[in-house]
Amino acid sequence: MTGDGPPSAAGVRHGRHTARWIAGLVLVVAAGLIAVLGTRPPATATEVFTPLLGKAAPGITGTTVSGGSFDLAADRGRWVVVNFFASWCPPCQQEEPELITFAFQHRGARDAALVGVDCCGDATASARGFLASSGATWPAVIDPGGQIALQYGVRDPPETFLVSPSGIVVAHIDGAVRATFLDQQIAAAKKAGL
Repeated sequence: MTGDGPPSAAGVRHGRHTARWIAGLVLVVAAGLIAVLGTRPPATATEVFTPLLGKAAPGITGTTVSGGSFDLAADRGRWVVVNFFASWCPPCQQEEPELITFAFQHRGARDAALVGVDCCGDATASARGFLASSGATWPAVIDPGGQIALQYGVRDPPETFLVSPSGIVVAHIDGAVRATFLDQQIAAAKKAGL
């Protein structure tokens, strides 16, 4: 025989068996990739240019997600971290424990304050639930028409601005921040006399 006839039953079984092994291997590799990507730390935050650098921070006044009121001017004399976030944003969710660490480390010294701005079409109830479930204790201002985000030039959350005790924007950070990075930014601004 020359092998020109139909494949044997044993050959078909062998081919199916090989195909199953290959499919299983592909599934294992895909699951591993998903696990690695899903558990890796947030992308590194980077300081980016903003036309606001060296200028007075735009005012932030309004109602917070908890129903209170907020005015950025009341925090004059302290460093203020202004964090634009949305509850649906995965990098915002990843950075939340870092913001909680930062707020906790500075609560006694009262040298730095944190304020969130709920932006980018986020529902207030969703933001309230997100902050409550994470244990955030700082005020988060509702930005229903996106006017605050527009004044700061925010494109996509999370974006963070560091405002000096004199009310000047000294840094603009794009991406999920870490508490240590915020402390480094404050230290650098202090060293520069800002």
